[in-house]
Amino acid sequence: MAPLRLSSPRPAELESVLAALRSWQSDAHPVPLHPGDLGWHHLRGAEATAAALRLWSRGERPVAVGMLDGPQLVRLALAPDLVGDEGLAAAVGEDIADPERGVLPAGRAAVEARSAPALCRELLARGWAEGDPWVPLRRGLAEPVEETSLSITQVADADLAEYAAVHRAAFGSSGVAEERLRTMLAGPAHRDAVSLLGRDGSGIAVAVLTAWSAGPGRPGLIEPLGVSPEHRGHGHGRSMCLAAAAWLRRAGASSAGVCTPRSLSAAVATYRSAGYRALPDVPDLERPGT
Repeated sequence: MAPLRLSSPRPAELESVLAALRSWQSDAHPVPLHPGDLGWHHLRGAEATAAALRLWSRGERPVAVGMLDGPQLVRLALAPDLVGDEGLAAAVGEDIADPERGVLPAGRAAVEARSAPALCRELLARGWAEGDPWVPLRRGLAEPVEETSLSITQVADADLAEYAAVHRAAFGSSGVAEERLRTMLAGPAHRDAVSLLGRDGSGIAVAVLTAWSAGPGRPGLIEPLGVSPEHRGHGHGRSMCLAAAAWLRRAGASSAGVCTPRSLSAAVATYRSAGYRALPDVPDLERPGT
């Protein structure tokens, strides 16, 4: 067996990392790291996205991918046939635990490894603990998706300022600007995605969403969904979730999925109202600070 190698891919290698992640998506697993996660990170550009990735390979074969979502959280996906591999789990766990390996710094940190049970066992044995629960939700796409009353269109360049404004209002964050969205839309992952803008009866932009495909027969992902605070309570979030499911169905996806903190009860209720079924909770794993 070829030795395990840890690296950070170059921007030119993003396409091959995305291809691996697409091939690993399955309805049998609770929303692992998805091509759409890399696609949304591409707001920061190809260089920053590549720098945030950690790739474990055996020979030419990728076997695990991690994405740093901030300096203290790594989000992971493993090749499906290796999620129970104790040897791989031990090696990846050692790389995560050792700050010299360049995955996570010393002290407080978190790992999202929802579809990697052997790695979770390895980290728990190393003293990590379960953190706050997250709720995976999934809607199968075998049947047609109902229509919505909200006016929803695909985002064009002329809509980017409105998408950014709604996102900033929905999340209370200034990090998403028009130029960043333009960078994301030009990224390789968004070729298999759609960004949507919802308007109410007065033509006011009230909600945004991006839906990411992993290819025909594989689960798609919603990331993000946001509704302006002053326009909540009117079913706009539900309408956007239905529109995402309809687009993913046309793209050939097997399901539409999302994962949200259990503490965000209103978000969970919105997805469930749109036919997304809640799966068993999955916690992140946390290492306390020293």
